[in-house]
Amino acid sequence: MLRHAVPVRPNLERVAQEHGFNFHIIDNEIYWDESRAYRFSLRQIEELIEKPTAELHQMCLEVVDRAVRDQQIMEQLAIPELYWQAIADSWQQGDPSLYGRMDFVWCGDAPVKLLEYNADTPTSLYESAYFQWLWLEDARNSGIIPRNADQYNAIQECLITRFAELYSRDPLYFCCCQGSDEDRGTVLYLEDCAQQAGLETRFIHIEQLGLGVGGVLTDLADNVIHRAFKLYPLEWMMRDDNGPLLRKRREQWIEPLWKSVLSNKGLLPLLWRFFPGHPNLLPAWFDGEPPLIASNEQVVRKPLFSREGCNVSILDGQQNVLEQVPGAYGDEPVIYQAFKPLPRFGDSYTLIGSWVVDDEACGMGIREDSTLITKDTSRFIPHYIG
Repeated sequence: MLRHAVPVRPNLERVAQEHGFNFHIIDNEIYWDESRAYRFSLRQIEELIEKPTAELHQMCLEVVDRAVRDQQIMEQLAIPELYWQAIADSWQQGDPSLYGRMDFVWCGDAPVKLLEYNADTPTSLYESAYFQWLWLEDARNSGIIPRNADQYNAIQECLITRFAELYSRDPLYFCCCQGSDEDRGTVLYLEDCAQQAGLETRFIHIEQLGLGVGGVLTDLADNVIHRAFKLYPLEWMMRDDNGPLLRKRREQWIEPLWKSVLSNKGLLPLLWRFFPGHPNLLPAWFDGEPPLIASNEQVVRKPLFSREGCNVSILDGQQNVLEQVPGAYGDEPVIYQAFKPLPRFGDSYTLIGSWVVDDEACGMGIREDSTLITKDTSRFIPHYIG
């Protein structure tokens, strides 16, 4: 893995606008950063990123199968008992899933290590699947990277194929919260993929969902919603006023209820429990369990439902906070994970996001930040194989 400087396209602003990339600048700070790029060899991609992603995903599915049969595990995950049976039914009846993103630390001299699995509402999809491919084509044509360079990126074609497998005569609704350009852009992109697969789609904001007779969800025209993709966390849905309706399973949700096991940071200690010493895992344990590392080693504390790095803390051996991100998850149960620092390039720390679509590893996105904890505003950097 090599990072090097590349020239920014002089027409970047226009290209971003033409392709609906309305959040390439966030809070007046650069989010999409093409002043640099990462170069990989094909062997690095296939053997050191793609292969471990596929293996870890299958291990995660085994964790789900164990969890839905084990009351103690569901309690450790802090999933409300009200939903246990519905989650088990969702898994055992094979409710379909779409995608997920594994976050890796990789320093080049050892196997990648899984930091977490964003299995329910992963962000940076549009950037990974679409906009960095546009960059690759322009970069090849302009000669700033080799003309035969490739990219680890079959995400879009895998999404379209998966949506085609989910075809139904019922329209597929796409939902997200109001007020987020990033969420709206991601959902628009996914809706376009579904349309390319031949599905009829409709959009509605989460806040606009209605409640019809008999506890069915409706759109603004009072049509009953039978299938919906939501960029909205499952644990938030469970806490909403209409959350108990999930138990009736009247709607087919993407992502499905069983993803609540994988989107939980408690997945990390469960993976270590069932696959101890696996080369792509870091030791992890639930709060209250004996630490699995020496007392003088650094550790990361993560709330079970933390998102975008919020309330994640890096602690030294005396439990002093070395680095942390504020947020709204400070009162939740936590897990601990052995600390593995992200590799540093210049003044930035680098995180690899490895994408899974329909249980297949299919692409990658890279994020950089000036701190060791990656956040929603961390810069996205394109990559190529060459």
